[in-house]
Amino acid sequence: LVAALAVAGCQTAATETDRAARIVDPDDTSRAALQQAVNGALNTNVTLADDALTESSLLVIERSPPPSMQGLPAQGRNMDEPFQFRLVINADDCILIDLRDRSRYVLDNTKCEAE
Repeated sequence: LVAALAVAGCQTAATETDRAARIVDPDDTSRAALQQAVNGALNTNVTLADDALTESSLLVIERSPPPSMQGLPAQGRNMDEPFQFRLVINADDCILIDLRDRSRYVLDNTKCEAE
């Protein structure tokens, strides 16, 4: 119950005032907020570039290919759909939206501006 309430507290309701946004003036704190939101949404640890969401409001994360028996990435096509997130600004909040289920994560200590 506590975990469910904590997740619900990180989410805000979608409104008509959402505008596509990008992160401006990223720093270690804002990068950590983004990393935590993505890791929480995907329930795993991912590697994000330092400039993630600074040029575009869309963040696409592809699955890593499984390793071959030699430990190298397996060859062939990966048919898994990539994960997609959209950054929006609503009032003064930067909100990351998981496009799979429209769940929303407020990015604390993050400055963003409308695209």
